Amino acid sequence: MRVLSIVGARPQFVKAALLSREFRARGVDERLVHTGQHYDERMSDVFFSELELPAPHSHLGVGSGSHAHQTAQMMMRLESVVLENEPDCVLVYGDTNSTIAGALVAAKLNVPLVHVEAGLRSFDRTMPEEVNRLVADRLGDLLLAPSEGSAEQLRREGVEAPIFIVGDLMVDLALLAAERLPARPAILDRFDLHEKQFAVATIHRASNTDNAAVFARLIAGLRRCGMPVVFPVHPRTRPLVEAFKVGAGDGIVTCEPLSYLDMLALQVHARAVVTDSGGIQKESITLGTPCVTLRDRTEWTETLQDGWNVLAGSDPRTIAAAASRPAPAERIFPFGAGNSAKRIVDAITATIPDATRIESCVS
Repeated sequence: MRVLSIVGARPQFVKAALLSREFRARGVDERLVHTGQHYDERMSDVFFSELELPAPHSHLGVGSGSHAHQTAQMMMRLESVVLENEPDCVLVYGDTNSTIAGALVAAKLNVPLVHVEAGLRSFDRTMPEEVNRLVADRLGDLLLAPSEGSAEQLRREGVEAPIFIVGDLMVDLALLAAERLPARPAILDRFDLHEKQFAVATIHRASNTDNAAVFARLIAGLRRCGMPVVFPVHPRTRPLVEAFKVGAGDGIVTCEPLSYLDMLALQVHARAVVTDSGGIQKESITLGTPCVTLRDRTEWTETLQDGWNVLAGSDPRTIAAAASRPAPAERIFPFGAGNSAKRIVDAITATIPDATRIESCVS
């Protein structure tokens, strides 16, 4: 069996690291395609080396641009890659522009589409990610849901494709990697941090970075936290950070994007994680650190159980109060705990026939 896996953004590299390893162990011929959606070395190349992810079979080098431009460029370049490799299926992750581009190309070429992280909904169609995941789920021939809740959402929507509950790859890798961290990782000494006496923050979503007034409220919330806040700055957020002089004696420590293991170490030892990232919401509660989500809604609704995650929106007081709250008494693991890659490969090999090679799909 040949699988064409499409990645392009930092969370997708993390997920692909575990799944690619399982594909190799099971003798599946995986061809990894990097769209170039994240092209900064600190957001892309470092993950391939640190997570031992195989070099991509194809690198499309798309780079940045508007949603329409970026997606169109990906589709144009992906089409020839799919035709050249003749995969038995195309696999896409999550909800990025790389996801929707891969889904549309697979559908147009009549190649079976596998969607990892199917069934997630924020019910906010102003978010481009919501549109991307809706389209991928409607086009998918095999839908791999991370939880019972996401599988039930697909059933409510009446999708006809097979649905498998497989757990979550990011959670599995976080658990595995956390066991290998030293008792006091070097990243703590780099920033002179004390155990559970600091927060770590990430801000990158368009809803938080395209509106300067919203971003200003988020920064006001971080400044009110009453503890050091380590803020690795996403490239798209850098101009705002400079314009608002973030980190100039305000308790916020800005830095360049961090490697996967350094970021994981900060989450393990922080008092709170403050983020608008879906993946980091999952990682933080899995690692036992309360999360504050800088959004009004989340597609990862299970993280809200028992107070592990709080939706703070952009209200400074809510952000600061939520960051200082104590950790809940009990840990939750709503997305599985260790065997997602095996479940995914089992579902693919059981569902996608080997003989579904494309013949001629170009008129």
